[in-house]
Amino acid sequence: MCEAHAYLLKGDNEEKIFENVDRVTHHEQGLLLEDIFGRRLIINARIKELALVDHKIILEEID
Repeated sequence: MCEAHAYLLKGDNEEKIFENVDRVTHHEQGLLLEDIFGRRLIINARIKELALVDHKIILEEID
């Protein structure tokens, strides 16, 4: 499988917030993350980094 896990940057640490992300789209409240099972998470954040080889989406919150 080639899904990624989403992490929220907290200082110097990455906190896993969502697994098996299949789709990331823009939403009026930030980003909409959707997993392979159709579950969704809307988060007020922006993409800081995509580490595709490591299957990681690193996000930072928007104030």
